[in-house]
Amino acid sequence: MELGGHSPAIIAEDADIETTLDTLTGFKFRNAGQVCIAPSRFYVHESIYDEVRDGFLNRIKKINLGNGLNEGVTMGPLSNSRRVDAMKDFIDDAVKNGSNLIHGGNKHKDKGFFWEPTLIENINEEAKMMTEEIFGPILALFKFTDYDDVIEKANSLNYGLASYVYTTSKALQEKMAREIIAGGVSINTASPMHPEIPYGGIKESGIGYEGGIDAIYSFLHKKNINIV
Repeated sequence: MELGGHSPAIIAEDADIETTLDTLTGFKFRNAGQVCIAPSRFYVHESIYDEVRDGFLNRIKKINLGNGLNEGVTMGPLSNSRRVDAMKDFIDDAVKNGSNLIHGGNKHKDKGFFWEPTLIENINEEAKMMTEEIFGPILALFKFTDYDDVIEKANSLNYGLASYVYTTSKALQEKMAREIIAGGVSINTASPMHPEIPYGGIKESGIGYEGGIDAIYSFLHKKNINIV
């Protein structure tokens, strides 16, 4: 039983920035952000923060919102009006709490269930966006300086589904893989799930596993037969 998440993506100072930006932009806005394992809290090292922010902005501006059956469209609508209302609530609350809205943040042309791909930063710790699953096309940026601190922030919520780390340092990869509390830690990729490998959330993100032999066990009952 998978129950959603609020997945952190940590971009270290030594990350391959262009590849990371391409990977995360594509994954974040896939299906208009309506993916349970989509990254939703983007922690960027302060030394590369401006470059990463501008890189996300340039890519987001190129997203073509519209009917997915039309040629050239790269992002479609939200699933229903409730998700549109949820996006508005997230943005209004964040801006009220002092966040900086960089791009988007509105219903697209006041039409259908389309929400503009959105980039926002300086989110206050009290904002709803910090603790509630976004499940939509809002990319929230945070700046960090200390790796132990960012791991603590990544682990701070009751969610534990997916997490993402971007670094070329083997030592940092091992540290993040070991200390981040989640059902999956993907390093330098956005493809955490493979059908042959068990995957499942921890904490309030789910019970049980999908994939691999572990997924079969949930459908089995063991019978103990004693013959004398």
